Amino acid sequence: MKKMAVTLVSLLAATTLAACGSTSEPKETSSATKAPTAAATTAPAKADAKPVKLRIYAQYADEDTKTPYDYAVAELKKEMPNVELELDIQAQDDGQKLKTYAATGNLPDIFQAGLDIIDTFKKSNNILMLDEYVTKFGFKDKMQPSAMNTLVTDDGHTYAFPYAGNEVALLYYNKDLFQQNGVKVPTTYDEMMAAVKAFNAKGITPLSIFAKEKWPCVALYDMFVTRAEPGGINKLDKGTAKAEDAAYKTAAEKIIELVKAGMLPKGATNLNYDQAAALYHEGKAAMFINGQWEIEAATKALGDKAGYMYIPAADAAAYDKGKTAFSGSGGPGGYAVSANTKDKELAAKVASFISLKYAEYKFTNRSNPIVATKVDKPVVKQFPPMMEQLSKDIPKITSTTAFSWGLSNPKFKAALEDASQNLMTGNYTADQFVKDLNKAAVTAK
Repeated sequence: MKKMAVTLVSLLAATTLAACGSTSEPKETSSATKAPTAAATTAPAKADAKPVKLRIYAQYADEDTKTPYDYAVAELKKEMPNVELELDIQAQDDGQKLKTYAATGNLPDIFQAGLDIIDTFKKSNNILMLDEYVTKFGFKDKMQPSAMNTLVTDDGHTYAFPYAGNEVALLYYNKDLFQQNGVKVPTTYDEMMAAVKAFNAKGITPLSIFAKEKWPCVALYDMFVTRAEPGGINKLDKGTAKAEDAAYKTAAEKIIELVKAGMLPKGATNLNYDQAAALYHEGKAAMFINGQWEIEAATKALGDKAGYMYIPAADAAAYDKGKTAFSGSGGPGGYAVSANTKDKELAAKVASFISLKYAEYKFTNRSNPIVATKVDKPVVKQFPPMMEQLSKDIPKITSTTAFSWGLSNPKFKAALEDASQNLMTGNYTADQFVKDLNKAAVTAK
């Protein structure tokens, strides 16, 4: 449930734009926090350029979507004063209204599109391939290297200018509980086992997880896999790795060993988000698994006690190497252009500009480093400490994998979710895990 809410926010929040009043332009430069470099630079339109009105379909529902949109539109007015955007507010209907627009030949010039819309509109020739404009506008150079997967689809082409970056799964911990109980923050599997035993001896739950939902179970498994194989579950999904490969089987074995040693709370597979989060937020659990969207709630509950750690690995060398390999991912999406718009290059130019400015505002004013593009403007609203750490980690990320909801093969996804949840019970073997995944891989073909 928690995941779905956040996913929608990420996918839809990635949309927004249009015309509307307030100009939320950054006014101060208080923070030392800066993302890499580069910005949207387009030659300003000539003063005598012919007025153009473009219709845009974008999310505009709350503070998190209205303010970036308003900022992007205000910046567009400076850059291209001859362009007026007519906002058609996006419906919260999983794209049904947009699909109806396409079916009736009424598609807006610019619209927000996730992978589902991209795939659907590719088949119906309603979406413009943007490859030539990516090159012409130098958009690739403005991307975070770790977020290139949000720019290009599996067919190697671009259909939307992204603004949202990759979401990641994190292993949170309570700094005070570790310090007060003399437990070393683990960097290896042996240290993780030592931490599990130490916290159990103190009556503290080592790691809380809402394993009633299956995706956190997959995320934990994926984290362990990435210590040896950066491709993680993504390679299993695409059939380029097998469950019996060392990285995958070892990850299952390590989790089973830790679960049997008491890593998880009793009945973990019956715990929902509220129950599992409460253990961590109330200082009853030392560690917790969730996506980066947990940062706000964890900070609110624990303040500076809350942090996230890099995932332990087999040894110190693997740990250092694995710091830049993150579990989780995003997908292609952002502002797309109708294949039937009158001035394709202008619409693409506006879509590109809006995406860049939308991301810029999210980063500088919304304390959100999960953006696809680089930002060279100073931060206005200071990041909380964990977001600060994440904002520094993101440019260094060398690989991401996938969340279970992003896997492409539905049958394999279901099998992986079931098998990963079984790993949390302590009554499942690595051999059975491999057998179940292999069986699913065969039937999924």
